[in-house]
Amino acid sequence: MSSKTPTPHPDAAPPGSAPPEPAHAAEGPPEPGTRPGLFRDASLSAVLAGFVAVVVSYSGPLVIVLAAASAGHLNTAQTSSWVWAISIGSGLTCIALSLRTKMPVITAWSTPGAALLVTSLGAYSYAEAIGAFIVTGLVITLVGLTGVFGWLMRQVPTAVVSAMLAGILFSFGTGVFTSLKTAPLIAGSVLVAYLLAKRWLPRYAVLVALAAGVAASAVSSRLDIHLDRIELAKPVLTTPEFSLASLIGIAVPMILATLASQNAPGMAVLTASGYEPKDRLLIGSTGLVSTALAPFGSHAINLAAITAAICTGPESHRDPKRRYVAGVSCGAFYLLIGAFGSTLVVLFAGLPKELVAAVAGVALLGALAGGLTGAVKEEKDREAALITFLATASGVTLFGIGSAFWGLLFGVIAHFVLTRWRGTPTEPAK
Repeated sequence: MSSKTPTPHPDAAPPGSAPPEPAHAAEGPPEPGTRPGLFRDASLSAVLAGFVAVVVSYSGPLVIVLAAASAGHLNTAQTSSWVWAISIGSGLTCIALSLRTKMPVITAWSTPGAALLVTSLGAYSYAEAIGAFIVTGLVITLVGLTGVFGWLMRQVPTAVVSAMLAGILFSFGTGVFTSLKTAPLIAGSVLVAYLLAKRWLPRYAVLVALAAGVAASAVSSRLDIHLDRIELAKPVLTTPEFSLASLIGIAVPMILATLASQNAPGMAVLTASGYEPKDRLLIGSTGLVSTALAPFGSHAINLAAITAAICTGPESHRDPKRRYVAGVSCGAFYLLIGAFGSTLVVLFAGLPKELVAAVAGVALLGALAGGLTGAVKEEKDREAALITFLATASGVTLFGIGSAFWGLLFGVIAHFVLTRWRGTPTEPAK
């Protein structure tokens, strides 16, 4: 396996050379010491990207958390505390890490971890689950701070990383068109509005698409938003209990699922967008926050992949150095919604699923294009990249681990076989 070489900054290109690649693929974060102020860098497109990322999070992955809470027979206070903990944890890490690195670092709660809890939480007491959450956070922190995780990621070829990103986003791109079958007015309005705005108002294309989709949803009576009351969440502190059964049944699979299915793709998204993420800082920080909030119900905070792609692509901002504002925006919306626990979740649950799918799809087109471009750029890596793309896009889940990890693994194996074991070509017979 070969290490990736850093993407050269376009400013370093010699005079008279070919034009640099698009900014979202070629530029990296700003150099230390050249960090302008947040408000000076702020843009409506970046703030909107953060908002769309939050909408996607609360209208999809949070449903799995609520299902897990129901399966574990949690009461209303415990469920509200769980939502509060994962929201506050995601918000704080988004803001702090984006400001610290000047990259759009998007974090979220572990979706595969929540899916695991749907089937396993009911077998243990809530206190035992909390103990397993604490151990999960500590182990992920250790793996991150030691640099082991980052070293493994750096051995993956760039084309394989790009192909995995494209595979992750593929279903979201097709979701724009599959939504036309069940909600043609909503999905069609989003697509048409996006294309028209992309032509004349490119920086606000996603905003225009979202507005058109909401209007179409209202016209077709598909908005189902009922907000009876708004009240602040009240965190519930639970004393942990540690048992071997809960550590084996919850902590071990959650550690593997979070690292392989969440943090690995999350790092890949940043890398494929031209950034150089510091794995020790990012993985270590999310692990520490997970540990600190575990007694309040947080099962795992990690790097996001799909929602991160919304904020790291050109739709967020043409200048990669100013996209970190999207991370700060995402974190601010997380904190706002998390402060009210599960009471504001109904706002997002009432949005038509076709609207969410269509808006997410058009917002991710730029990131998907960048992933496909990076996957086929080098001819020698195209077969390995294709295997990665197909395995990731298939959505296959093996041993409780999602397709992003398996796509990465199969791609690395293919790259190793096709490049490291390739003998010297023999001369054709004359």
